[in-house]
Amino acid sequence: MTSWLAVTQGDGPLIVSVPHAGTIIPDEISGLLSLDLARRDADHHVDRLYAFAADLGATVVHSCISRTVIDLNRDPSGQSLYPGQATTGLCPVTTFDGEALYAAGAEPDATEIERRRVVYFEPYHAVLREQIARLRERHPAIVLYDAHSIRSHVPRLFQGELPQFNVGTYDDASCAKALAAAMVAICGSDSCAVNGRFKGGWITRHYGDPARGIHAVQMELAIRGYADEAGPWPPVWQADRAAPLQAKLRSILTTCLDFAKDQT
Repeated sequence: MTSWLAVTQGDGPLIVSVPHAGTIIPDEISGLLSLDLARRDADHHVDRLYAFAADLGATVVHSCISRTVIDLNRDPSGQSLYPGQATTGLCPVTTFDGEALYAAGAEPDATEIERRRVVYFEPYHAVLREQIARLRERHPAIVLYDAHSIRSHVPRLFQGELPQFNVGTYDDASCAKALAAAMVAICGSDSCAVNGRFKGGWITRHYGDPARGIHAVQMELAIRGYADEAGPWPPVWQADRAAPLQAKLRSILTTCLDFAKDQT
């Protein structure tokens, strides 16, 4: 693998994708933008939150590159996943709050976007395809679990406070309803949404194919479940705070594994 892309192979029918936890910004890009803003919207500590996944036999694919460099969960054509709603693109030029990331005139042009797509986007997705193919040869069905987190309050993207758990299945197109229902039962109905503001990004939509035994689901967590959002930014990992959330996430991943193993 590369210095920014890590893969831990497991034998179970589960892949955990972590595309947004990275904060690395290469030198040729870092001088063009505000580094504090560029790292603000990372899915901070999500790799640590799911550190137990490999022990369950899951395969973990983790990018350390900042989503500001390129968003590995966006349509590579540049088409919006949420037409008519505020969002960020393949190579974001604003933060979630709408703040400009680049100095005027320094935004990536079409040539630079294509370069980043080749250097970063394609290797990440080549690995996902490779791992999907490897595990499908061994199992009649697998689950691709795309792991994310975001601040609880982002008025430009959604109103009010985001539920703690946000399950996205592309309106039931990317995985079996039974799997989503089992996950929701673990999350609890008091702070859980299914196909709400977050229906699943490009990874969920592109790879999910239940008829072919590939069940893809996105989990968008509110950061408040494992870190203090009101304190200094980036938020500091809080192991005690994260422990109850990790217990639920362990049950969710175990359910994903059991679901896949039960398919014939």
